[in-house]
Amino acid sequence: MIERKCSFCGASENEQNPIISGNGVYICKNCVISAYKVMFGDEQGSAVESSELIDAVDKLMTPKELDNFLGDYVIGQERARKLISVAVYNHYKRIFKNDVKDDDDTEIAKSNVLLIGPTGSGKTLMAQTIARVLNVPIAIADATSLTEAGYVGEDVENILTKLIQAAEGDVEKAQKGIVFIDEVDKISRMSENRSITRDVSGEGVQQALLKIIEGADVNIPPKGGRKHPNQEFTTINTTNILFICGGAFDGLDEILKKKQGKNVLGFGQEKKSKDEQQTTYAMVEPDDLVSYGVIPELVGRLPIIASLNEISEDDMVRILTEPKNSLVKQYKKLFSIDNVELNFEEDALRAIAAKSIKRKTGARGLRAILEENMIDIMYELPEYSGYEVLITKDVIENEAEPVYIKKQKTA
Repeated sequence: MIERKCSFCGASENEQNPIISGNGVYICKNCVISAYKVMFGDEQGSAVESSELIDAVDKLMTPKELDNFLGDYVIGQERARKLISVAVYNHYKRIFKNDVKDDDDTEIAKSNVLLIGPTGSGKTLMAQTIARVLNVPIAIADATSLTEAGYVGEDVENILTKLIQAAEGDVEKAQKGIVFIDEVDKISRMSENRSITRDVSGEGVQQALLKIIEGADVNIPPKGGRKHPNQEFTTINTTNILFICGGAFDGLDEILKKKQGKNVLGFGQEKKSKDEQQTTYAMVEPDDLVSYGVIPELVGRLPIIASLNEISEDDMVRILTEPKNSLVKQYKKLFSIDNVELNFEEDALRAIAAKSIKRKTGARGLRAILEENMIDIMYELPEYSGYEVLITKDVIENEAEPVYIKKQKTA
């Protein structure tokens, strides 16, 4: 069979790009679509794509499906998971809706998210997991490294450079991605009143963030770094980029107590139960964030506020064992490569969880604790092929030797 090629672009025929022939001339599907747009204009061309965009909405995971997927990796935090699932679903539904040409002039506004919770409670993990399930690029930036343009530190626009790099240079794909800005509480201004001196890493950064979070065409250096004259820029529109900001907001509870008319110094205070303490951040309102030092304009651009609870010991144990990529499962796999079976006693898992809570490092501190206790065991691991290694509470608390059990050979 003779291979047919498009007379216009030279492309070979395949299943995705069939070729039509006539009077010795060949034209492929892609050239037909391009010719249609040239002849009838962009509006007609977008009508061709409308059905594809409607199909994309149908294929988008529902909030319940997103929440279930998050639950495979993020333990607990049910309310925060539900809020972020709905926000993400509405955001991408909004993108598809605005891309489809119809008679309705109503435009759906963007709903960016603010996650408030203690360190190690799962803020970054939640954003990473959402990006993974949606297969969109994600850029994770630390607000503490940002400064106002012209000062020592990173420019705010460099966040978008990271997003384009995550999209492997595809600007169109990056414009539908997710940006997660961590430690956003560290850029609160020095006081609620306007500062006389320049607050270049606080209020200055917040002002610079306003434009990119709201949605605008931003010129950025393709390789990052400082802007300078005669430099080539890449233009990226941030209208359809979802911004998720996270922070611990230490001291916000004192503002909330003061608002409720409670004595923050502790004199005559009733002791709160753990459940009551965990619901404190659930009552956060925009005014409280302004009192903390977030400028009102930025608060207005983060309409969805999700609070994360401090992780309990029970949740720590679940984090160690239940997620698809849990630490215990990772270590079990590492040991199995050397033909060693690894098991943990329940008391040992609780001892690890208790250590992490004591250090106040949250879930991210679990790996460090495990590494400390497993390093000597893994050093000698190849010598114990065919054994079961049992980690007891004594191993975690007193650095004792684990229990080595020789496995019986099966006939």
